[in-house]
Amino acid sequence: MKQTSLYRLLALLLALALVAAACGGDDGDDGVDAGGEDTADDGDAAADDGDDGGDDDAPAAGDEAEGDVDTEVEAVEESPPTGGSIIVGLEAESTGLRPWEDTCSSPCANILTTLFDPLVERDVDGNYVPYLLESLSSNDDFTVWSGSLRSGVVFNNGDPLTAQTIADMFPIQAAGATGAGLIASVNLVEVNATGELSVEWVLSRGSTAFPAALSAIPLGLVFHPEAAADLEAFNENPIGTGPFMLESRDLDNETLVVRNPDYWFVDRFGTQLPYLDSIAFRPIPDEGTRLDALLSGTTDVAQTLRQGTIRDARAERDGGADIFLFEFQGNNVGGGMYNVLVPPFDDVRVRRGLTHLHSQENVIEALGGTGISLPGTQFFSPDSPWWSQKVADAWPQFDFAKGVELLTEYVNDPGRSDGKAVGEPIDAELSCPPDPTLIAAMQVVEQVWTESGLVNVNLTNYDQQTHIGYALGGENGFVGSHTTHCWRFSGENDPSLLLDAQFAPPTAEVAAANGLDGIVSPLNFANYFSLEMFGNLQAATQTNVFEERFALYEAVMMEIAEQVPVWYSGHTATALIVEASIQGLNSWEFPDGTLGIGHPSAVGRWGQAWLSAE
Repeated sequence: MKQTSLYRLLALLLALALVAAACGGDDGDDGVDAGGEDTADDGDAAADDGDDGGDDDAPAAGDEAEGDVDTEVEAVEESPPTGGSIIVGLEAESTGLRPWEDTCSSPCANILTTLFDPLVERDVDGNYVPYLLESLSSNDDFTVWSGSLRSGVVFNNGDPLTAQTIADMFPIQAAGATGAGLIASVNLVEVNATGELSVEWVLSRGSTAFPAALSAIPLGLVFHPEAAADLEAFNENPIGTGPFMLESRDLDNETLVVRNPDYWFVDRFGTQLPYLDSIAFRPIPDEGTRLDALLSGTTDVAQTLRQGTIRDARAERDGGADIFLFEFQGNNVGGGMYNVLVPPFDDVRVRRGLTHLHSQENVIEALGGTGISLPGTQFFSPDSPWWSQKVADAWPQFDFAKGVELLTEYVNDPGRSDGKAVGEPIDAELSCPPDPTLIAAMQVVEQVWTESGLVNVNLTNYDQQTHIGYALGGENGFVGSHTTHCWRFSGENDPSLLLDAQFAPPTAEVAAANGLDGIVSPLNFANYFSLEMFGNLQAATQTNVFEERFALYEAVMMEIAEQVPVWYSGHTATALIVEASIQGLNSWEFPDGTLGIGHPSAVGRWGQAWLSAE
């Protein structure tokens, strides 16, 4: 049963959701990850006379790209060796080590999962399975979830893990900068210890997707609540039950974790985890420098979410470099979003017109992803159980003439929303972080939009944190002042964790106008809201029947295809590129020997990685 969360409630909403579900279609996991486009080219993609400018042989959505070669998850045949130390190059520094407080994407997740264990993890089939928990079940209406913790687990300071620990974590998580949003979205109102190792989570409105929330970093990673009372001290000395402990941290230089001698996990061969003695994580923001550090032996691992880096690493491997790529290309899809509360992007003709002027194949080529990344048509990749052919067929593909037609209709409309004179081009600020590959991708988009003669494009670049803050809005509240913004969407978690917060009411005014006072999401960056979509999202967490959920999420994706608050380029290829002796990232297991999901989004389960003796 695939699970996830939802974004808030009102009793009347369920009735609306069921109505919406009857009219709807078909349904299809760390925070918001800015960026979402890679690129490495001069962006030679201007279109003319309606030709799509693309590669006739490029894969269409629904196909499998020739270079999409996910590393297969497979079981280990014999007991791995222990000992050794490795150095991991990450694409960015982690701002903090507090799961409930600090924004966390792929680089941060690589560190946090060495220090903290999740209550729930995903198995090789994507199911949500108890991990630090031994069992998890719900009552009939999914409002109370009951779990039992494993016995004998201790924190790295020697204190035992009990059910009261989980209950005491709750108020800290509820007040956390990242934890509060997830707790609100799943309608979690109480966490109670019902026995020494027995816990119950009480929701104000039932959710079949709640186990997914217990796998997510803000809510699912277990920390020592007494130690967390001092935020700054905890950052310097995080106390968790994970396979490693923090040894030292030099911000922007190196975070060193060492083996936890009291770790609870013993593998099926009788070996106490972790296998490695220590791991040093080093932030190396430049993609080329990070790969070069691996090739020169300065580091042992290069983590990447860039197609161009994967292509370069493959070439080095094929040329004789002693490296291996743990690759994964899942639902994460790059693209961008329109701010629908800022004219002219409040008009669907503009959004559809600009999307028709977006040549996915050319952008993917600029990203270095041709033959690796598939064009996106929805939040789900073609190998996902949530992917819909109906949605793929509905997505507005690159059509220069159609894009010009729609923009011309808007530009010549006397009632156009941007207040400009009839016939004047629209203005669009196209914003993305200053990574060279992202700049190249945005130049591709800029050239085609400009070629239409109907768009004045201002290309801007901000560092990632500013980029995210720009979308959040600052003094403008949740509305944001961005107009068109590159972004990443989706992931391997349950669709509710991906979609509920992104399409809940973006402002108090929008919420009130739809009878949803108090239900506001700062993570709805595109500021798009529809009561029908919201109803479908709510209904999808009220059933555990896959076919029913699929129909609801397909309806959501169809609305996105029709209203285009976001646009897609290509699905994001990710990899952990390693010195060939590093193994185990595709073979980690649950305590009962069940295989785990592997390494989505280039996040390794380092407690079960090892160095081969060869």
